[in-house]
Amino acid sequence: MKHKKKKHNLPKPTSMRLKDNHTWKAPKGYKIVVLDRGAVSFNVPEKWEVGKLEPFEMHDVAPPKDNVRLGVTFWRTPPGVDWTGLPLAKLLADSTEGSELEILARGEIARHSRTDLEIVWMENRFLDPIEKREAFSRIALARGWDVHVLITLDYWVDESEKHRPAWHEVINSLQLGRYIEDPTKGIVTH
Repeated sequence: MKHKKKKHNLPKPTSMRLKDNHTWKAPKGYKIVVLDRGAVSFNVPEKWEVGKLEPFEMHDVAPPKDNVRLGVTFWRTPPGVDWTGLPLAKLLADSTEGSELEILARGEIARHSRTDLEIVWMENRFLDPIEKREAFSRIALARGWDVHVLITLDYWVDESEKHRPAWHEVINSLQLGRYIEDPTKGIVTH
């Protein structure tokens, strides 16, 4: 996925050594991404690397040689608000209208069934304006535990079989609204 170069004065992501008795567990071949001490967390392929912190972005390899890009933006919302009057499916549909990209096919909105979170997502096929190559963009909107999150995964059409499993793992492992006091230890269970 080619991008225009932007200058960012953001701190580099840091690595922290996990404590010997940490509680983090990810499926084989994946690692856990934790944003804002647990406000948002999910699993990604273990070889993916952070590209930017705001908005949060990961790639399979460093741009401009990347073939997949994951973007995550989230918002904390006031506690105790009933958001059911603001349907996620409509928000997602509205957010994808008026794109500057040449959309070749627009997918239907799907609901991901979870008891703890509301999740809707869709897949669009577009023409990358720089590479002149067809790509998919999967876009999810989820909410729960006073957090809303927008997740996008862009990848080339001819690599879809390779990257779709990562999408399913991100959505299936998505957790919202937690607070993890010590990220080097993980979630404390009692």
